[in-house]
Amino acid sequence: MANVAIIGAQWGDEGKGKIVDLFTDDADIVVRFQGGNNAGHTLVVDGKKTVLHLIPSGALHPNKLCVIGNGVVVDPEVLLEEITALKRQGHFMDDAQLRISEEAHLIMPYHKAIDQARERLRGEGMIGTTGRGIGPAYEDKVARVGIRDIDLLEEETFQEKLRRNIEEKNIYLKAILKEKTLDFNRLHDSYSVYREKLRSYVTDTSLLLDREMRAGKQVLFEGAQGTLLDVDHGTYPFVTSSNTVAGGVCSGTGVGPRHIHQIIGISKAYTTRVGGGPFPTELHGPEGETLKREGFEFGATTGRPRRCGWFDAVGVRHAVRTSGISGIALTKLDVLTGFKKIPICTAYRYDSTLVNDFPASLKVIQHAQPVYEEMEGWDKPLEGARKFSDLPAQAQKYVRRLEELVQTEIILVSVGPGREQTILLKNPFDN
Repeated sequence: MANVAIIGAQWGDEGKGKIVDLFTDDADIVVRFQGGNNAGHTLVVDGKKTVLHLIPSGALHPNKLCVIGNGVVVDPEVLLEEITALKRQGHFMDDAQLRISEEAHLIMPYHKAIDQARERLRGEGMIGTTGRGIGPAYEDKVARVGIRDIDLLEEETFQEKLRRNIEEKNIYLKAILKEKTLDFNRLHDSYSVYREKLRSYVTDTSLLLDREMRAGKQVLFEGAQGTLLDVDHGTYPFVTSSNTVAGGVCSGTGVGPRHIHQIIGISKAYTTRVGGGPFPTELHGPEGETLKREGFEFGATTGRPRRCGWFDAVGVRHAVRTSGISGIALTKLDVLTGFKKIPICTAYRYDSTLVNDFPASLKVIQHAQPVYEEMEGWDKPLEGARKFSDLPAQAQKYVRRLEELVQTEIILVSVGPGREQTILLKNPFDN
């Protein structure tokens, strides 16, 4: 038996959805452990694209249990819309396929109102949040005033917490943010409807996972966003509001660390970022536009164009270290086809200092200059490759050089969006 965690090794959007969907074949249970509907995991099956925001990417497999852990913040409206959409496509027909932690915190309308208002007030200094209320929901969780799924199921508790929060948030919305206030009755009535629709899904998922693992079931833990967006280990303050590193698996599910056997980091063969914040290898000319066009680099959640740049080995090494990554799944290698030379960032230069490790200082990373080495490119399309030996020699050398630079084995190479467009070198479930 093996349990595997999937972690984003860059600034998110690395292709986790496809990889999770692929490895779900070997798992019995797929678990989301952090983030909210700011995630957008894209799956392409038989040419049909599905984007999931809250529900784990195992949803397209009929006999897999999908679990939303306590570390996730849940917008009930979005979740129910997602369930309905999947059912329309013939998936998720059995409600027993989904379980939601009773300890997961709810995103409320005031969280979204605060999130969006703050971004407007920041102007050019905006962080680039999705405006979905994720950050304010986590703030309430840490401030111990959040509303959890278990609270929603208990009418008296829900009323009490909602009334107290509405009173406080309305003062903040009106006096500080100059926004409209929210009506208690309207909000209470809408969430009472959500209560009845979600009741059957809510349970003690920590206990559930422990019981299933003891019975020999294999679990795949699905992360959202990426290491460089981690609230502690990323480019703070241009980060998400949760821990995206592997440590978040345990705190976000109630599963002990000894139950995690393999940690797979997902990395593109180049680098992208959505929203504000430093990006040392960012390209502003035609090469960046080519990556954007060929990689279809637009956010699955927001539709915003992604900033594109060359592979940053400094950032991925940081992810390897902070999450204890045991293998790398390399995605979108096919997008690099046609470049005569492909630079790889091996270090940064700040002033006259060579920086080999990812800096905590925002000032340093904002002004860091990438130190590049160049690899030979290739012209042969990669979409039909199914074995590593099918890749052009230059592409093989590129992959092996990335392995050396990030000091971690590359276990998978993706050469297209479809499930079948994958070269699997090592299965992490074969532990």
